[in-house]
Amino acid sequence: MRGLWIFVVLSIPGWAQAATPLESIRPEQAGYSVERLNQLKQFLIEKHSSSMVILQDGKLVFEYGDINKPHLVHSIRKALLSSLLGIEWGNGKFNLDQTLATIEYKKLVEGLTSKEQQATLADVFKSRSGVYLPAAAESPLMKQSKPKRGSHTPGSHYYYNNWDFNFAGQYFEAISGQSIFTAFHQNIAGPIGMQNFKGRYIEVNSADKHSWRNDMIDGFYWYERETSEVPAYHFRLSTYDLALYGQLLLNRGRWDGQQIIPEQWLDLSLQPYSIYNEKYGLSYGMLWYVLVPDKGQEYASFYHTGTGVHMIGVYPKLGMVMIHRVNTEADYHFSPNDLLTVIRLTHAARIKTDD
Repeated sequence: MRGLWIFVVLSIPGWAQAATPLESIRPEQAGYSVERLNQLKQFLIEKHSSSMVILQDGKLVFEYGDINKPHLVHSIRKALLSSLLGIEWGNGKFNLDQTLATIEYKKLVEGLTSKEQQATLADVFKSRSGVYLPAAAESPLMKQSKPKRGSHTPGSHYYYNNWDFNFAGQYFEAISGQSIFTAFHQNIAGPIGMQNFKGRYIEVNSADKHSWRNDMIDGFYWYERETSEVPAYHFRLSTYDLALYGQLLLNRGRWDGQQIIPEQWLDLSLQPYSIYNEKYGLSYGMLWYVLVPDKGQEYASFYHTGTGVHMIGVYPKLGMVMIHRVNTEADYHFSPNDLLTVIRLTHAARIKTDD
């Protein structure tokens, strides 16, 4: 068991941190309207966004605010975990078709019924496990909309389920032998040159809910032991570092000639497994939201949001990465509808006609 309140500072050998200052490009050279980007900037000012970045073909075309200020990423944590699982999958550590009944780590499935243990790891990562137990860091809406236990067979129903996401984090740590935060620092943040994430983490009980608000902390395990013994894993990242992560994914998992995330994992995880809004083509893949691709489109666009106001968006067809942040560690009034406006203004700023 990790010691409560132990502050972990990592010194990890085995890789040389990449030097990756983002190269800037003039908007008009990248196919963007300066006037429309100014409209976007004005909206960000009015709505008190913290920061935002747009990358076009790996170059910085727009930035707003302090892009090196770390903030809690909320549910974007799931999209970060996805890559760590992909690395372990590529190393042969697990098979997506394994059921919970057959995994080696029996303690992880204590208390589950035989029916629930028929869920596969793929079901869990797709948020389709059919395990409807209390979990740490559930929002009121998640609790309200949770199906009754036993009401769906594993794999048959999509429900955005923190039991699945928290289990996925615990499973990763079991097969890797590492903390999520240590692994992310060693395998992703360091190799791609993240400037702010150092892998420092603590444990937090729900009764001490504000103790993690410290720029020297990159992550924390959130325990609600009255609800579950399995913690939620929360990341704090800067907009700059999230932009690098988005670019890594746009690059199909490659960075400076190194294949960090297996391409086949991206192909598997970025499929529209659970279409929940056919009109707008919205779906959930494995630990990512996926836009249902147009016919003939090689790679789907994908994204994740955090509490409806943070966003990482990766658009392969456009060669674009978009990051938007709000300081949700303080009082804020930015809404999910405001984020929709940010998305609309971002795409409206593009003046390319050859996509």
